[in-house]
Amino acid sequence: MHTVAPNQHLLLVGRRMESFLLSTGIVALAEIGDKTQLLAFILAARFRRPVPIILGILVATLANHALAASLGSWVTSLLSPNLLRWVLGGSFIAMALWTLVPDTFDEDDAKLASLGGVFGTTLVAFFLAEMGDKTQVATVALAAQYQAIVAVVAGTTLGMLIANVPAVLLGERIAHRIPVKLVHGIAAAIFAVLGVLTLVSGQMFSGFAHAQG
Repeated sequence: MHTVAPNQHLLLVGRRMESFLLSTGIVALAEIGDKTQLLAFILAARFRRPVPIILGILVATLANHALAASLGSWVTSLLSPNLLRWVLGGSFIAMALWTLVPDTFDEDDAKLASLGGVFGTTLVAFFLAEMGDKTQVATVALAAQYQAIVAVVAGTTLGMLIANVPAVLLGERIAHRIPVKLVHGIAAAIFAVLGVLTLVSGQMFSGFAHAQG
């Protein structure tokens, strides 16, 4: 029977908590002003029914980010640790630059079939809008980095809710009060630091699975 030493168990728990907190913070920051947050403003103004909109965002994010995290975890089995380090480091730095690019999203982009009512419309709209979005790509990279799918998905989903629930509840009242450039600058700095640390140290944020061996 495989047992885990107490100090090793604490390391694993610490890594999972780190991945959860980092995923929450970096996605919450990156989501500010992102096209999916702009979509949240549009849906809130159109339907004025916050509960099904928030539930739709939650389910869409869980499904989308679970797929993204699974992809990130799978990628680690295809690449050598050294190559993975370069791919992840480059990806984080690219994410830093991408975060500084403003997103746009208008009413025409949100014209989707309303089957299933407000919840169904939000679910489909958010799932599709999140495909290839910076927060989805960040989820792939974070899952590959930490090898902790549940913690990463929980964190990125919480981050999405932190950014989007106020957008749904308060709408345009906060849309023009958010310091988007400042928030994006902070998110970009975090991505850049992650990228540099990953590149300069083969041990920094290394494969979480090695600690389980």
